Amino acid sequence: MKFKSNIKQRNKTIQGLRSFKYTLPTKVRRIIEKKGHIYSKTLDNWRFIVGDDLFKVCFPKSFKSSNKLSGGSLNIMVKRGHEVDTEYSKKIVIEKINKFFGYKVIEKIKLITFEGDQQKFNKKKINTSKKNDYLEQISVIKNDKIKNSLIELSRYFKKK
Repeated sequence: MKFKSNIKQRNKTIQGLRSFKYTLPTKVRRIIEKKGHIYSKTLDNWRFIVGDDLFKVCFPKSFKSSNKLSGGSLNIMVKRGHEVDTEYSKKIVIEKINKFFGYKVIEKIKLITFEGDQQKFNKKKINTSKKNDYLEQISVIKNDKIKNSLIELSRYFKKK
């Protein structure tokens, strides 16, 4: 590979294959080098760090680094009702994350609550008045085979 000095884009460019890191703009690359790798690695290994019980209940939202010498803070989203469990396991999570990285990355954890997805799983019942509308729409179809098969299908669903 040849190294060239190109004044217009960056200090040095490399001809041939480049890693993805060097194709990013310099400002984005600085952000990733400062704190992005810590957050992405905690996201990737969150189940290993926290365990299955807390993994179902919480996930990391953001990481804020304060200084290279002192650790930063991690914001964790927690489902409503499980705040006490995560509050008691804060120290354990901080120790596991610091052991995972090998140095003091996190000094404190801030919990943020959110509503769970329990409301989305409620089943919706179909009104019987709409079933008659389907039969009227089926009667408009000109092809007899399709019409008969749709009527049989609607009978099957009425039984259930």
